[in-house]
Amino acid sequence: MQMQPGRLRLEGKVAIVTGAGSSGPGVGTGKATSILFAQEGAKVLLVDRETGAAEETLAEIEAGGGTASVFRADVTSADDCAAMAEAATERYGALHVLFNNVGISGPGSPTTVEEDVWDRVLDVNLKSMMLTTKYVAPKMIESGGGSIINVSSIVGVRAGSGGASIPYAASKSGIIGMTANMAVHLGRDNVRVNCIAPGHLYTPMVAGRMSEEMRDLRRRAGPLGTEGNAWDIAWANVFLASDESRWISGVVLPIDAGLLSATPLAMFPHLQ
Repeated sequence: MQMQPGRLRLEGKVAIVTGAGSSGPGVGTGKATSILFAQEGAKVLLVDRETGAAEETLAEIEAGGGTASVFRADVTSADDCAAMAEAATERYGALHVLFNNVGISGPGSPTTVEEDVWDRVLDVNLKSMMLTTKYVAPKMIESGGGSIINVSSIVGVRAGSGGASIPYAASKSGIIGMTANMAVHLGRDNVRVNCIAPGHLYTPMVAGRMSEEMRDLRRRAGPLGTEGNAWDIAWANVFLASDESRWISGVVLPIDAGLLSATPLAMFPHLQ
C-alpha cells in the first residue's frame, strides 16, 4: 500500500488517547500525541481524570482546525473503560486507535516498597491497559481493525537512574509482556498491538522534581547527547497509529536517544 499524495496520515481514523491532558505546565506525551493525531486527520477522544487538563488539549486541537472531544474517566475502573469505548463509537462512528498513556511512578526498593504503593502503581500503569484494551478491542474489530500503542519505559528493560522504584519497573516490564501476548491474540482480528519504551524525557511529569544537574546528566547519558520531549514520542505514535506501520505488531520500540544500546563505560567520556 502506498500513501496517497496530500492525504493526512490518520485521515478517517478515530482515536482514544488516555491521559490526554498534561500533568503540569508544558506539553506531556498525551497532549502532544492528541494534537498530532488530530493534525493528521484523526478524530480524537481525549480521556483524562482531570477534565480541565483535557480541555486545554481540546482548545489547542480546535484552534488548529482538528476534531476532538473530552471524556472524563478513571482508567482503573472497568465501568469507565467500557463507557469510554462506547463514547468514542457513539460520537464518531468507529474506533481504530488506542494510545494507552496513563502512568504514575512510585518509590520503593526491594526491601522498602510499601504494599499500597505497589498496588496503586500496578493498577494505574498495568491494570488500566488491560481494562482499556478489553473494552476497546471489540470496537476496533467491528471497525475492521486498528492499532493499540502501550507505553512502557526503558525501566521495563533495565534498571533506571535515580531512586529505586520497584513498582514502576514491575509495571513497565509487565506492559512489555502483555503487549506481546495481546499482539498474538488480536492479530487475526487485524488489531496490531505495539509498545513504546521512552527514555529520559523532559516532560511535565518530571520537570517539577528534577535538578538542572540531573537533567543535564540524563541528556549526556544517551549516545545522541540530546534531550527528548513529548513530541519525540508523539511522532512515533503517529507512525504506529497509521497504515504506514500496517505490518508491525508485537514490538517494543525504544525512544531513548540510543541509551539502551550503550553500556555505562561506553558513555563514560561524556559523563565526566
